[in-house]
Amino acid sequence: MTRHAFICDAIRTPIGKLNGALSTVRADDLAAIPLRTLTERNLQVDWDAVDDVLLGCANQAGEDNRNVARMAALLAGLPEKVPGATINRLCGSGLNAVGVAAQAIRAGDADLIIAGGVESMTRAPYVLGKAAGVFDRGQKIEDTTLGWRFINPVLRASYGVDTMPQTGENVADEWKVTREEQDAFALASQEKAAAAIASGRMAVEIVPVAVSQPKGEPIPFTRDQHPRATSLEALARLKPVVRPGGTVTAGNASGLNDGAAAMLIASETAARTNGLTPRARVLGMAATGIAPRIMGAGPIEAAHKLCRMTGVTLDQLDVIELNEAFASQAIATLRALGIRPDDPRVNRNGGSIALGHPLGMSGARIVMTAVEELHQSRGRFAIVFMCVGVGQGCALMLERV
Repeated sequence: MTRHAFICDAIRTPIGKLNGALSTVRADDLAAIPLRTLTERNLQVDWDAVDDVLLGCANQAGEDNRNVARMAALLAGLPEKVPGATINRLCGSGLNAVGVAAQAIRAGDADLIIAGGVESMTRAPYVLGKAAGVFDRGQKIEDTTLGWRFINPVLRASYGVDTMPQTGENVADEWKVTREEQDAFALASQEKAAAAIASGRMAVEIVPVAVSQPKGEPIPFTRDQHPRATSLEALARLKPVVRPGGTVTAGNASGLNDGAAAMLIASETAARTNGLTPRARVLGMAATGIAPRIMGAGPIEAAHKLCRMTGVTLDQLDVIELNEAFASQAIATLRALGIRPDDPRVNRNGGSIALGHPLGMSGARIVMTAVEELHQSRGRFAIVFMCVGVGQGCALMLERV
C-alpha cells in the first residue's frame, strides 16, 4: 500500500542579520524555539510517539556541535526517548532534513517526525587545527562562518576552491547574466519581501524570539531583520566583491544570517491519531552534483530529476521557491528551466537576497513558505530547490491537500 508523508504544521523564528538581533542566542537554543512552539500549539499530539527529530545545520563547529538536533530536542522539552540527528548538505541541509523525514515515513520506517534546520552564522567560531608535529608553528586559524576550511590539497588541485561569491561570478559568466539583470532581480526580491512583511503575510510563519538583555526584560524579536529599502540606483553604486568589473555585490547576493525553522511531518495514520491536519504531501526529493566552481547551477538538473521522479512537469507548477544564494545563479537556473525570472510563481514573498540565508535553516524555511503559498493561492504543486556548496543541487516537490 502506498504511504504518504504530510506536512501538518510549521513555524520559524524571524531571521536575524549578522551580528544582529539573534547574535546573543546560541544555535541550540535557537533551534529549540520552533520545536517548543510546535509542542505548545499541538497539545493533542502524543510527543512520545515522535520517531525522530531531523535538523539541518551546515556549520557544526561551535555551539551547534555534537548533534544540535538532539540538543535542541532536549532543550525544547521533548521526551528523552525522542532521538535526534543532524543533517549536513551545506546550504541544502534544512531541505534535505525535510526530504529524509518524508522518505522515512513513505518507506514505513517512521510515522511522525519533526524536521527543520538551524544556523547561527553570527556565532560561528574561529577554529584552530591540531599541530602536525612537535613544535609546529604552522597552524592557521580558520573562520567557520562561510566557505572552505582545512582544504585538502588534492581537492584544490582537482576542482579548485572558489569562494561562494566567485562561484556566483562563474555562473554569471557562463550563463551570460549581466549586472543590471542581477540588480533588477535583487530589487524585486526586496520589494516583494517588504510587501509581504507589510501585509502580515510573513507573520503567519513566525514565532517571536524573546532576546535577553544585560539589564531589564527580554525584548521580543518579531520580524525578519535582513530586508532593506533600496533602489536600482543604490544597487548600481555597490562595488563588486570578487573582482573589478565583476557583477556580484553585497546587494545582489544573500546575507550571512541567523534563524531556525521546524515542521511536523506525519503519515496519514499518525496525522489522524494525533489530530493533525495535513497541509501538503511531500511527493519526492532529488539531489544532483555539478562542478563546484559553478555550484549555483546545481538546481537545474535537480529540478529535472525531480520532475522525472514525480511525473510533475514544470508547467504544472503553481508555486516556485528558489533559494536566492546569488541573483546570478537564480536567474541562470530559472532561464535554463524555461522560467522567466519575473514569473509571478517565483518567490512571491521575496527570497534569501532580501530575507537572508541562515544556511541550515533556509531549505526548511522555503518549504514552509511554499506550503503556505499553495494554500493562499489554492494551487496544487510547488517545487522548492536550492544550490549547494561544493557543487550540488537539491529539490523537493509538494502537493497541496
